[in-house]
Amino acid sequence: MIFDFPVKYTFLTHMFRNLFVFVLFTICITGFSYGRQASRSISVHDPVMIRQRDTYYIFCTGMGIRKWSSKDLKNWKAEKPVFDTPPKWAVNMVPDFKGHIWAPDISFYKGLYYLYYSVSQFGKNTSAIGLATNTTLNSEDPGYKWVDHGEIIHSEPVRDNWNAIDPNFITDKKGKPYIAFGSFWGGLKLVALADDGKHLSSQSPGMETIAGRKKNANDPNPIEAPFIFKKGRWFYLFASIDYCCRGPESTYKIIVGRAKDLKGPYLDKTGADLRTGGGTVLQAGNENWYGVGHNAVCSSDGKDYLIYHGYDAKDKGSPKLIIKVLTWKNGWPVSDEQYNK
Repeated sequence: MIFDFPVKYTFLTHMFRNLFVFVLFTICITGFSYGRQASRSISVHDPVMIRQRDTYYIFCTGMGIRKWSSKDLKNWKAEKPVFDTPPKWAVNMVPDFKGHIWAPDISFYKGLYYLYYSVSQFGKNTSAIGLATNTTLNSEDPGYKWVDHGEIIHSEPVRDNWNAIDPNFITDKKGKPYIAFGSFWGGLKLVALADDGKHLSSQSPGMETIAGRKKNANDPNPIEAPFIFKKGRWFYLFASIDYCCRGPESTYKIIVGRAKDLKGPYLDKTGADLRTGGGTVLQAGNENWYGVGHNAVCSSDGKDYLIYHGYDAKDKGSPKLIIKVLTWKNGWPVSDEQYNK
C-alpha cells in the first residue's frame, strides 16, 4: 500500500520526500473526469479486477475508491468513485482521514459483491479495514447501491505489531471465508471471518502470520499487499516486497509462494518459507519500470490475468496499470508479455 512503512525504519529519514511524492500522487489520482474514455496506460495504484457479464471493473486506491470499467481490458472508462463522502466510522477512527482510501479488494460472495478497503494514518499503523457490498457493479443498473458495513478489523500503535491494511478475501477448501492483510510491522496476517464475511469469526483460533521479510528481530520488514489465489490443489500467496511510492527510486517487486493449506506454510520454488524471507520473484523493475507491485489475479474465460501497477520509467515514475496473462509451468505462475499495451 501507500506510505505504510514503520516510523522507526523510514519515516523520519524520508518524511519530506515522501510527503512531496504523496501530494503529487494525490493530485494525479484525483485529477480526472468521470465517464471519459482513457488510454490503456491509465494511472492507478493498488489495482484489483473482477468481471461482471461483459464488463471488467478495476477498483484502486484514491478518493472514495477509484473505479474503472472496460469491455476489452485495454480501453478504460473512469467511473464515479464508490463513496461520495468519507465513511463516518473511518473519520472517527483515523485522525486526519479525508476520504483517500487505500488498496480495495473485490470479490463475489453469497450473491453480493464484497469490496474490502483500507484507511490509515500516514506513517503509522493507526489503520482499519472496512467493507462495502453491492448487488451489481453496473452503475446504470437501478439496483446499484453501495452499502457500507463499517469496520472489520483495526490496528493501533503500541498495542499491535501489525498493520490492518491491504485486505484480500479468500475461502478455504471447505468454503470458510478468511481475510489476509498486512504491511511492514509484523508481516502479512490471515484471520477467519464469520460465514457472512462481514465480521471476524467469533470462533477464530487467532491470527496467523503467513509471510514476512525478517530473518533477525531488528530487521526491517518491507512486505505488504497479500493476494491469495487458489489454482488446482494449491493456494498461491502473492505479495509485494521492498519499497513502493518513490517514483524513480521505487524498488517494488512481486513474489510468490504456495501451500496446500490456506494457512500455510507458504514455500517458494527453493523450499524457503515466506514467513522468514522466502519468496520467488515473479516480477521486478527493469528498463521500462522502476518498480512493480501490489498485484491481484483475475480469472475470466479460461485465462488468468495478473494485474498490478508499475512506476513508468518513461513518465517520471508515474504509477500505471499493467495487465499480463498468467500461465502456469510445473505448478508455478509465469507472467507473459504485457496484455494492455
